[in-house]
Amino acid sequence: MTICIGVKVHDCLVLAADSATSLVGQDSAGNPAIVNVYAHGNKVFNLVKGLPVAAMTCGMGNIGSASISSIAKELRRELSETPEKGGLDKNSYTIEDIAKRAKAILYDRHYKDLEFPPNGDHSLEFYVGGYSSGSRSAELWKVLIFNGACHEPEEQMPDTDHFVTWSGQPEALSRLLLGFSPAVGDALLKAGVEESKLPALMELIKGHTASPLVEPAMPTGDAIALADFLVDVTKQYVHFRHGADTVGGDTDIATVTRYEGFKWIRRKHFYPRSLNMETDHV
Repeated sequence: MTICIGVKVHDCLVLAADSATSLVGQDSAGNPAIVNVYAHGNKVFNLVKGLPVAAMTCGMGNIGSASISSIAKELRRELSETPEKGGLDKNSYTIEDIAKRAKAILYDRHYKDLEFPPNGDHSLEFYVGGYSSGSRSAELWKVLIFNGACHEPEEQMPDTDHFVTWSGQPEALSRLLLGFSPAVGDALLKAGVEESKLPALMELIKGHTASPLVEPAMPTGDAIALADFLVDVTKQYVHFRHGADTVGGDTDIATVTRYEGFKWIRRKHFYPRSLNMETDHV
C-alpha cells in the first residue's frame, strides 16, 4: 500500500509519497495476504525535464511485469521527444493532455495487453500535476484503473485554488484532517440513518470536525513541510496499528512551481550521493 499527498497553494504544487511497496499473495485459505513489504518503491516522478510537470502513483505497483516506475519512464521518454516525434510542444501543452497520454500508456497499451488481468479487487491511481502552458494555477489530474475499467482522467478539485488531497491508505489522514474515520458512514447506516440522508449528514459532521491545515497564501516551504508531515503521520499510524508496515521507507518529495518548474526536495538514491551527478532522474 501507499500514502501519496498533493498540496496545492498559490505558489506551488507539492507531491509526496512513501516508498513501501507490498507483495501480495494468498494464505492457506486462498485469501489475499501480504507476503513481503519492500522499502524502495518509486512513486513520485519527473515527467519532462525543464517543465513544471510531475506525477505520482499509488495502488498497484506494476502492470504485468512492468513496474509503474518503468512505465512512468516510458511516458517521460515519449513526452520528451520533439513535437514532430510526438513529444510535448513546450509552448502549448495542457496537464489534461499529459494525463490522457498517461492513461493511453498505462491502460490502453499495458493493462489491456495483459494475457491474465489481475483477479479480485484491484486499483491503480496515477496523478499528473503541474502547470499547463501559460497557466498561472497548478492542476492535478487522476487516472484511475479500477477492477479492469478506466475512464478518462478527472481533474481533482478544479474549483479551488488550494487543497490537500491524499490517497492510498486514508485512515490516519481522514481522522486528522476530516475528524473522523472513513468507516463512520457505514456505522451511521447501521445505526439507522437513511442512506439518502447520509451525504448531507457527513458534510454537516465535517463542517464541525475538519481541520483546514492549508491556506492559499501558504509559502512553498510550508507546503513542503505539510506534505512531509502528512506522509510521516501515516507512516507512524500504520507502524503502530496491527498488521504489516505497508506504508514506510523514505519519503520522496517534489515541488512544481510556475517559474522554477520541477524540483526534487527529497529523494532516495541507490548509490552514494557523492556519485550522483544527475539531479532530476527517477
